[in-house]
Amino acid sequence: MSFQMSVEVERKFLCNADTLKTLEEIGAVCVGQQQIHDQYFDTPQFDLTLRNMWLRKRKGCWELKCPPAAVSGTEEKGGEQSGAAAMCTCYKEITSLPEIQLRVTEVIRNLCENRDTETGFSYQDESWLSKMNLVCFAEFTTVRQSFNLEEEGVKIDLDQADFGYHVGEVEMVIPEGGDVQAALERIDRTAGKLGLTGDQRVEGKMSVYLKKNHPEHYTKLLSVHVL
Repeated sequence: MSFQMSVEVERKFLCNADTLKTLEEIGAVCVGQQQIHDQYFDTPQFDLTLRNMWLRKRKGCWELKCPPAAVSGTEEKGGEQSGAAAMCTCYKEITSLPEIQLRVTEVIRNLCENRDTETGFSYQDESWLSKMNLVCFAEFTTVRQSFNLEEEGVKIDLDQADFGYHVGEVEMVIPEGGDVQAALERIDRTAGKLGLTGDQRVEGKMSVYLKKNHPEHYTKLLSVHVL
């Protein structure tokens, strides 16, 4: 059975006192505010996150974010990433629990043949977490204010995490196999309208959370260039 998946292309930015005013000036429409509670899971050896795979439970639903296949059109001559691509992250989003369990099982089985990685789990409970030796390593709540910029077809979120970090995100979600380059261009144009400058990625909530609460995990992810 195949599952339709999507790819999230996203650029983070630091908010300031003028951000809301700027959003209004460029025609972004506020579409609501919500409180989001996230839990992230991995093995004690960080088998998933060291491979840039992020297993998350949000609002009772499971999601797995992992790198998509190589995307054509995002590199310049010499194999370097284009400027727009270098400022963004790009993740495949899997929301089907059976597919998530299959993907996680494949990683763990490949790493350690003698682990119990049977796939006959009940989808009605969470016993599969303990069978795969998955534990919650990060948990936080975010107040999110969301905006749509219809002109570019992008969504803009302003996030205030409960551990004191405030960050903005410009994102597009496209079908797997969709035009990532076009999404990068729309995000880049939106960044220009927001007056964003600089050529370094802004840290996401997870980077800041781990640096603050689990520095050993953070250092390992840095060492393999996941963060």
